[in-house]
Amino acid sequence: MTQDLYPSRIREQPSIIERVDPVVYRNHKTDEGPLSAQSLASYEQKGYLSLRGFFSSEEVQEWRDELKKLWRDNRGSSRKEVIAEPSSQEIRSIFAVHRDNEVFQRLSRHPRLVAIVEQILGSEVYIHQSRINYKQGYTGKEFYWHSDFETWHVEDGMPRMRALSCSIALEENFHYNGPLLLLPGSHQSFVSCVGQTPDSHYKQSLRKQEYGVPDQDSLRLLVERHGIDTMIGPAGTVVLFDCNTMHGSNGNITPLPRSNVFMVYNSVNNRLIAPFSGQQPRPDYIASRE
Repeated sequence: MTQDLYPSRIREQPSIIERVDPVVYRNHKTDEGPLSAQSLASYEQKGYLSLRGFFSSEEVQEWRDELKKLWRDNRGSSRKEVIAEPSSQEIRSIFAVHRDNEVFQRLSRHPRLVAIVEQILGSEVYIHQSRINYKQGYTGKEFYWHSDFETWHVEDGMPRMRALSCSIALEENFHYNGPLLLLPGSHQSFVSCVGQTPDSHYKQSLRKQEYGVPDQDSLRLLVERHGIDTMIGPAGTVVLFDCNTMHGSNGNITPLPRSNVFMVYNSVNNRLIAPFSGQQPRPDYIASRE
């Protein structure tokens, strides 16, 4: 049995476990990648990297058009990949877009993007999860603070911290329309959460997560230690952040939408095993096991 280096949801009290895994997986090709040594060091220190205007307006327009088409085609859909907002039937997210949509499949394989991800993770990669997050004006709800790795480890069986998330802005992200919030440096601390995971928890957690979220005391400590960074920038901005970086976002009560494409890349050397919760793994459209 694989040793659980990051146990969570098994004790009555929360705790903070210091990270034992690298952040940048260096090898003989690290210096040949597109990121400079300075950018790699910044990612290693903060747990994220913001690349403003990484994609052109022409590229973004194609993805925005496809995003709107998917919205029209999936409103009221009963497809399991379509997730509704917690308090309405409006679309919150559409999962597995890299699998089901040719346009976003090409984006997931974009050579400039993949080259950076492979430089950070030090290996070939595959898509663990993909989705579009629709945070519509007036109705887009918050995403509470969480570490993705905590859920991927407990519910999916991701063994180690050798994955990262890529958020691609399809509209401009302002301070006030619910942008991504990150705790820089929090990726070095794993918050072990409380509360045994209910069976088939994903059916509720994709709408509103209640298990695998940090307790308020641990969160307060991390904020006092690291502060909060707000990810703003024009459409086409890419934010890469480590799988264990604590993050969340506020609701959007402005008229300005804040939709993004979200791709999770995992190292081929970090493929999923049995979930550490001992429960059945989440379905493939949420966590690819291939």
